[in-house]
Amino acid sequence: MEILKQHRVHGGTLSYCRHASEATGTPMTFSIFTPAGVGPFPLLVWLSGLTCTEDNFTTKAGAYGAAAAAGMAIVAPDTSPRGQGVADDPAYDLGQGAGFYVDATQEPWAEHFQMESYITGDLLAVVADGFPVDMGRVGISGHSMGGHGALTLALRHSNLFKSVSAFAPICSPSRCDWGRKAFTAYLGAHETAWMPHDACVLIEAGAAKFDDILVDQGAGDDFLENQLKPELLAAACKTAGQSLTLRMQPGYDHSYFFMASFIADHVAWHAARL
Repeated sequence: MEILKQHRVHGGTLSYCRHASEATGTPMTFSIFTPAGVGPFPLLVWLSGLTCTEDNFTTKAGAYGAAAAAGMAIVAPDTSPRGQGVADDPAYDLGQGAGFYVDATQEPWAEHFQMESYITGDLLAVVADGFPVDMGRVGISGHSMGGHGALTLALRHSNLFKSVSAFAPICSPSRCDWGRKAFTAYLGAHETAWMPHDACVLIEAGAAKFDDILVDQGAGDDFLENQLKPELLAAACKTAGQSLTLRMQPGYDHSYFFMASFIADHVAWHAARL
């Protein structure tokens, strides 16, 4: 691991890092905030949305004051492999910046787009090796595509993640255009391959239960009805008996202004569980 730069913030340290990933076969980048003290600290994994890098959350969410107060570390990885020789697409919702946190099985994506394995394997390993974090106390959260990633990775890897929340998640990718496009490209045309990566399907099928799932959704979000569909998540949780705190926030949109308004709630919510 190479530390590219560091900043002092809220008494702690923000590091930008790069490392070689076996899962993606590429260099990968992430930011990590560690509070003051010796640790080990509980860790929150943040997954960003379409078009984002590790920098969007880091510079826009305003999370580190709350993290410092809670004594929590936060790691924010890039959303996909990048670089020369890595497959891409001209559209913003496929390819680089749009990894969807799945392990692709289809060409040309399968060689590098192994984002589920990267997050749950390489990223956690390099963070555990390089920073004073407690890998028995790890939560996960994210926004939009990253909210989908947070929900599905938590449900699929409950041995790793002890708490889960999301902002404006793509709740059922198999039933929206963003998800159907990405899943067709990465996982193939057969929808049976998609279902293990759809949070609503996982919950309805009896995936690992959490004491609660916190979701904030802006009621003024332009993508609410066509892409995000929180009502499907609410219905799935009700059917399965999974506790869900779904907060519809009047007037808020899909931007980081929305996340900055409520990120302290999410940090405190995870801290209470970790």
